[in-house]
Amino acid sequence: MKIINKEIDLLCWFDKQGAATPIRFRLLNEDGQDQVIKIEKILKKDLEKLAGNRMFVYTCQSVINDETRILTLKYELDTCRWFLFKI
Repeated sequence: MKIINKEIDLLCWFDKQGAATPIRFRLLNEDGQDQVIKIEKILKKDLEKLAGNRMFVYTCQSVINDETRILTLKYELDTCRWFLFKI
């Protein structure tokens, strides 16, 4: 897995308790075009605290270019921003 740590646009839904479930996200590829990647399965969800900054870390499975890949998404609680951390 390669560390990217790139801010992304992500579509998710929240349950009644406020827990987020990511559905799909948009990523700018090497050609400069938007690529929509659907999240097939959430494998793990953790809470990380790095330098006082709380983040939810999602380990997910997606199909990218006809290949099943494991990726890591981070949701920053203070700023409500999503990041593609590893792919």
